[in-house]
Amino acid sequence: MADRIFTDLGKKKTIIGLVHLGIMPGTPFYEEGSYEETFEQALRDAKSLEEGGATGCLVQTVDKIYPTKDEADYARTIGVAHIVRAIAKETRPDFQIGVQIMTNSLQASVAVAKVSGGSFLRCFALVGQSLSPWGMIEANPIEFLRYRQSINANHIKLIAEVDGIHFKWHGEDKPVADIARAAVNAGADGVEVANADEEANLKQVHDIKAAFPDLPVILGGHTNHENVARRLAKADGAFVGSAFEPGGWSSAIDKDRVREYMEIVRSLE
Repeated sequence: MADRIFTDLGKKKTIIGLVHLGIMPGTPFYEEGSYEETFEQALRDAKSLEEGGATGCLVQTVDKIYPTKDEADYARTIGVAHIVRAIAKETRPDFQIGVQIMTNSLQASVAVAKVSGGSFLRCFALVGQSLSPWGMIEANPIEFLRYRQSINANHIKLIAEVDGIHFKWHGEDKPVADIARAAVNAGADGVEVANADEEANLKQVHDIKAAFPDLPVILGGHTNHENVARRLAKADGAFVGSAFEPGGWSSAIDKDRVREYMEIVRSLE
């Protein structure tokens, strides 16, 4: 399968819809027989995003509990790989496919992206550490980057959370631009920020752009059809979940809602 290259990151507004997977094989709460529906729903959601005009999708595991280290069960990894490959076969070559095996299974995620047709990772913790309900998540960028290089996957883009829904810098307070600098030094191609408060989110974007004018800054949540024109005015893109899911978080994606959202985004470009 030919590699997908994410050449448009930072060149136009990048809208990535979240394809939330059901509980995967190899995890404690998996129910036998449910993977088939997870597979089919993921493919339907990706097609809805493509037909609605989104830049791409992020295939994201949604299990009840997660490992704290950069590791993933074999069955879980293979299950995600099958889904990513199916999406890649059913979508256009320019439809971007991201992989995020939660919480911070970067090596497994980049392996899936390399083999199955993905083009980027959303990195929970590329640098620093973040306290989670399952324990401390600690980045290990040297080990991860060595592995990515060893499988010839340096073309897989990295979007690093620097202050968002998942990742919060643990330790002494650090300006978000400083965290972004650390992520860039560790190989990030773009960074992600999220804050429910609109003004605070706009300031995050401003502070990073003031330090790194050419660094793509992606919003990690909280956009919807009403506020996207304001929130995305200075940012380069957004990960979008519930705004595309009329049945509630993790329900089926509605391509008409995607299309309406994208019409607003295109008016900003």
